[in-house]
Amino acid sequence: MSSLAKVDPEVAEAIFLETERQANKLELIASENFVSEAVLEAQGSVMTNKYAEGYPGQRYYGGCEYVDIVERLAIERCKKLFGAEHVNVQPHAGVQANMAVFFSVLEAGDTILGMDLAHGGHLSHGSAVNFSGRFYRGVFYGVEQGSETIDYNMVADQARKHKPKIIVVGASSYPRTIDYKPFREIADQVGAVIMADIAHIGGLVAAGLHPSPVATCEFVTMTTHKTLRGPRGGLVMCKKEYAASLDNKVFPGMQGGPLMHIIAAKAVAFREALTEDFVTYQKQIVKNAAVMAETLQAEGFRLVSGGTDTHLLLIDLTDKGISGKEAQELLDRAGITVNKNRIPFDTRSAHVTSGIRIGTPAVTTRGMKEEEMKTVARLISDVIKHAKDEKRLLAVGAEVRTLCQRFPLYDGRRNKYCGNET
Repeated sequence: MSSLAKVDPEVAEAIFLETERQANKLELIASENFVSEAVLEAQGSVMTNKYAEGYPGQRYYGGCEYVDIVERLAIERCKKLFGAEHVNVQPHAGVQANMAVFFSVLEAGDTILGMDLAHGGHLSHGSAVNFSGRFYRGVFYGVEQGSETIDYNMVADQARKHKPKIIVVGASSYPRTIDYKPFREIADQVGAVIMADIAHIGGLVAAGLHPSPVATCEFVTMTTHKTLRGPRGGLVMCKKEYAASLDNKVFPGMQGGPLMHIIAAKAVAFREALTEDFVTYQKQIVKNAAVMAETLQAEGFRLVSGGTDTHLLLIDLTDKGISGKEAQELLDRAGITVNKNRIPFDTRSAHVTSGIRIGTPAVTTRGMKEEEMKTVARLISDVIKHAKDEKRLLAVGAEVRTLCQRFPLYDGRRNKYCGNET
């Protein structure tokens, strides 16, 4: 019996159940992925015991010589991976990474121009319910109603009208390639800096499958999970002239001691991302998303913007007689995990929605390829088209379990990660 099972059997049981859920269901939430065993090992290491306020070589506590090694490794590997001039790997999450940038260049009440949350943006890009919309004045651009792609004319109009100090480029549910050059031109016209948030597409950028904003934008933020396939956390890249201000805003301005076990896991993930295997994996993510999109369209589903260039796609369920919330719950009963999501110009609330968001990173990590994506798309179609057919739902669930068994998670050694190791 593991130490955890002895000390806290309730938590051990919950971890066991979550481990089994991940192993036996199809994970299609676009912002989730499965880390490697090496990342898990680093994240669960004794690095969690060390307080290390400050930066490598400039700590406020003694005994930091070894955590300095892993933080320096994380920084240098991230610089190499993205071609960045300066990197701070200490932000605990993507929102904290964005907060650090805002603290670096904005004063309370200054204007942020970001993508409308209802059109695919993120809470931390100026939404009124988030710190970014409470401390600062958020104004927004969106997508064109016909193409459902970014309306660059709207971006320019909003920038000229509101004179933002910072323009945020990035999204949490936008399936198309983002062109950073028009944003640079618009920002220069109004005297703004640019923060590109590549939380979702970081792995694609690292692999050269999506344009990189690093050379174009003053700041680039991201999470280290999602397509990058690292631990849950954030980071900021910036031009070197902003380095001192940024570091000061992360610590002591925003956070205390960094999570050194997470930074160690970030370093491992960056090393993995510097390999050819990682590039091959990212290419498969994009191929899988494209096949999923094509198959769903052949099944009669409308996709926002007509398809995808990335790892995610948005399904419009308006003509299917089912809400995103209902679809999410039905699919979950069949062993397919997705999230309800608003579509552009949605008439339903964010708690109900007219769409669902699907992503391929996690199933690609398990080894699934194009043929499996066709199967998964067909299963999604079966559930949604036969929402009241309990027998069909049970049949889909059985097929999902069989598919998951063909592509075992962590190579079947799950007891090691769920508190049941003997």
